Amino acid sequence: MPNLWPTPAPSGARPDQLGHRERLRQRAASARLAALPDYELLELVLFRTFPRGEVKPLAKALLAWFGSLAAIGTASLAELKTVAGIGEAAALDLKLLHEITLRIVKAPVLKRPVIGSWSALLGYVHVALAHETPEKFRALFLDHKHQLLADEMIHQGTVDHAPAYPREVMRRALELSASGIILVHNHPSGDPTSSRPDIELTRQIVEAGRAMRITVHDHLFVDREGVASFNNLGLI
Repeated sequence: MPNLWPTPAPSGARPDQLGHRERLRQRAASARLAALPDYELLELVLFRTFPRGEVKPLAKALLAWFGSLAAIGTASLAELKTVAGIGEAAALDLKLLHEITLRIVKAPVLKRPVIGSWSALLGYVHVALAHETPEKFRALFLDHKHQLLADEMIHQGTVDHAPAYPREVMRRALELSASGIILVHNHPSGDPTSSRPDIELTRQIVEAGRAMRITVHDHLFVDREGVASFNNLGLI
């Protein structure tokens, strides 16, 4: 089978290191990517950045530090570079992977009415926010056909003191001529319950939207385990 990732031989590499790279490439080329553990998938990515030398320890160090592939993807460039051996080029390559994934899961949301593509929407917001820190409050603005006009961050940080949020959300909705809104925020703490400020803020935005004939369809909150809906919980 031809080598799909031709790279120069690592300078001074041991024969077993050379053999490991080639064996891993051949396993991947044999359509067995799904069978590879996370650290070996990372190795394949890092082979592109580091065409010479051993990268398995670096792949394992990334997973040990961040905890998962998803957390690696959502880490900032600066956070990635705190891992010894990860420089600007490697950090950028890892961020590119996450951006590609995000665009793949966002594509179905863009092409169909959001209200009728609920599972695709939940998948998108989970990839986008599940491992983000700190807490981020976003709004999805919809047109009269329930198609996505814009996905914008309204605020970063806790929502304990948010008197300006309803005005900001409605101002932006009017600028976009939006007919509907879906609110989204993440819970970096991992606590899946909605707080009193979350509920009060949602109520204020719903009331502001009602006065302007803009429907707030839902408020989604995202943690690492999944996505919960204020609508399903009877909170909106």
